Amino acid sequence: MFDKQTQLDSVHLSLIHITDNELKCLRMENKYLPVFGEGDINARIMIVGEAPGKNEAECGKPFCGKSGKILDDVLSQAGLDRSNIYITNVVKDRPPQNRDPRPDEIELYAPLLDRQIEIIQPKIVITLGRISMAYILKRYCGLDEAPTITSAHGQEFNACTHDGITFTVVPMFHPAATIYNKESRKSLYTDMKKVVSLLS
Repeated sequence: MFDKQTQLDSVHLSLIHITDNELKCLRMENKYLPVFGEGDINARIMIVGEAPGKNEAECGKPFCGKSGKILDDVLSQAGLDRSNIYITNVVKDRPPQNRDPRPDEIELYAPLLDRQIEIIQPKIVITLGRISMAYILKRYCGLDEAPTITSAHGQEFNACTHDGITFTVVPMFHPAATIYNKESRKSLYTDMKKVVSLLS
């Protein structure tokens, strides 16, 4: 049986050669990098964002811009170390002008995320923002209709893969949504502290 890193490398290769689409063309035209994910491949926590922004596409790493700084601060305040977490996105190429990923783009890229979850087998998946929340809750928690992020953030949802791997989903506000909203920032911190309590 292949080890986790070998399996992830294979999935990463699938991203490099993903079917041509608008986002991949944008990547090639602008010499952007695909943003596969990074972190501890044995992580108990996986963070799933929506899609890379410009900074992320330029450096090939998730959450490396302003949103990333907020995320790092919140993790640190909650007593979590980013190096012990695996961080990725549902869509792994940057949408133009940072628009929301379209349903067809989510459908194309999401199987890569599914494989990452199956390989890493986290105990807790934190979704940042409504798009990642909606995908994960529908895919793994059996919800036909995802709730609003305002009503669902900080809640626990039981999830299970087709192979029987179970984990807990905790939706949270996207860090970008907290830049000008202090209440959302407080909620993000409170929800992250809840994850710490779940781990213990």
